[in-house]
Amino acid sequence: MKRKDFLRGFGLVGIGSMISGKVASSSRTMTSGPMPPNCTLIPAETAGPFPLDLTENQVYFRQDVREDRTGVQLNQRIKIIGLENCLPMPNVRVNIWACDKDGNYSGYGSQTGLTYMRGYQITDANGEVNFTTILPGWYPGRICHIHFQAYVSSVYAAISQLTYPLAEKNAIYAAHPTLYTKGLDPLSFNNDGVFADGYAYQLATLTPNPDTGGYDSYLEV
Repeated sequence: MKRKDFLRGFGLVGIGSMISGKVASSSRTMTSGPMPPNCTLIPAETAGPFPLDLTENQVYFRQDVREDRTGVQLNQRIKIIGLENCLPMPNVRVNIWACDKDGNYSGYGSQTGLTYMRGYQITDANGEVNFTTILPGWYPGRICHIHFQAYVSSVYAAISQLTYPLAEKNAIYAAHPTLYTKGLDPLSFNNDGVFADGYAYQLATLTPNPDTGGYDSYLEV
């Protein structure tokens, strides 16, 4: 199955892992009558090669997933929108996982037994979850990204990845050379193993946060 079909064959369209916030938001502007839904499915992506099962370990139910990892603070907000009506979906479990600033994933290789940069939250009444993390680094073949998975139930789940504007992300790396010692991310979207066939609905914002000295990020899904 092509991943752009986003698991339609499994009947997951009702989960509402949907789309670009700009499109979804534009469908809810003020009007004299009801507007038809205007949402597009976000592409499904691979969970691998570094997923872990978070369901049996309460340590992962947390907002701050950094543990001892250093890097530029990133407040990552994700909003889950239903496809059928383009409305927020509360009570959806959202898992995230990402590499650290050096491109390492917890739970694998020399990092076996560690749990950093992984966690889950339950969407609130606005369909949102908020995570405190760091801007991930990069590793060969992959541009900077964060994995996320939305569970409506134990049966219905959808998985994708998000990324960031190239210039803004690399400007952060350049401004913090002692943290991001590997330097600028050398890949473009076209060179990435996942985003080469499209990323428009997976591009999260990056906004400076003067209070934390880090950044806020947002994506409607």
